[in-house]
Amino acid sequence: MISLYRWQPGQKFGIWSEGPELPANISQIPDGEVWWIDLDSPSDEEENCIFKAFLPIHSLTLEDIRLSRREADRPPHFPKVEEFADYLFVIANPLRTSDPSAAKPETDPARCVVQLNGVITPRLLVTHHYQTLSSVDDVKQFLRRHAEQAGRGPDYLFHLILDQIVDDYAPEVDHLVNRLDEIELKVFERPSSQLVVELVHLKRRVIALRKTLILMREVLARLIRGEFELVDDREIAYYRNVFDHLVRYTELIEGAREMISDLMQTHLAAQSNKLNGIMKALAMVSTVILPMSLISGIYGMNFKNMPELEWQWGYYLALGMMVVVAAFAMGIFYWKKWF
Repeated sequence: MISLYRWQPGQKFGIWSEGPELPANISQIPDGEVWWIDLDSPSDEEENCIFKAFLPIHSLTLEDIRLSRREADRPPHFPKVEEFADYLFVIANPLRTSDPSAAKPETDPARCVVQLNGVITPRLLVTHHYQTLSSVDDVKQFLRRHAEQAGRGPDYLFHLILDQIVDDYAPEVDHLVNRLDEIELKVFERPSSQLVVELVHLKRRVIALRKTLILMREVLARLIRGEFELVDDREIAYYRNVFDHLVRYTELIEGAREMISDLMQTHLAAQSNKLNGIMKALAMVSTVILPMSLISGIYGMNFKNMPELEWQWGYYLALGMMVVVAAFAMGIFYWKKWF
């Protein structure tokens, strides 16, 4: 579906339309106006209408845009930014919006993000995505309340979308960090194989998020350095604010990755200590029983010349010797502080 937002100078409200009748090409956009075309799950015909007729783009750009449609089994394209003669092309990776009606939630870390494509020109912003994104919807709602903000240009509009994308990572990062804190307590109290399985899943997700955030950070770093003419100098400060948020989330993810590695090592150590305790207890029991078994074995032999066998107190003597030996061994263990 194609939706168009038009801001005209002096207007308090922008004009929204879905499935609009577009002019033949981008050059026919009226002077002073700012347009935002959003392609949400577009068809091939709608993509051709925008990227071949209205705003012709390079074949490599179109190939990157259509990656998710062309190769559905592959993860989305990693974030990047490229400058062409008449437009700036940016790929970002928003978090996938959870579908409450889905029978099974997405568990593959590489597919927990989706691809958002942005094409920026001096008077036009084109966004393209195959899944409905909350970040795009939030910016649309923002423009319905603050239409005058669109007058700052397509670069500012795209900054708003990037800002929402980065802010959507905050709950996910906080959830991972809080869950790791809970697992840290369980590792010392009740180490189990289920914790190891969960730590492995968390590690895969953290690695995937870390890779995405690092690449998005590199994209923002290039945008704030003033490399691109289509990003106005006055908007660089706003992109820098998004960059600062991204750096903070990246550092939290880095900390989470190190914490997972530490927790796995701690879990192995706790399991080893637990096993050592069990082996220590078994060794003590064996050490106590061994001399008792020796005594009972001696008096269980079938030799005729064993005076104690004919003695009326022999049985009690053997039991007493066993008790004394066991008490002596336990005393040695207590003195050595082995238990």
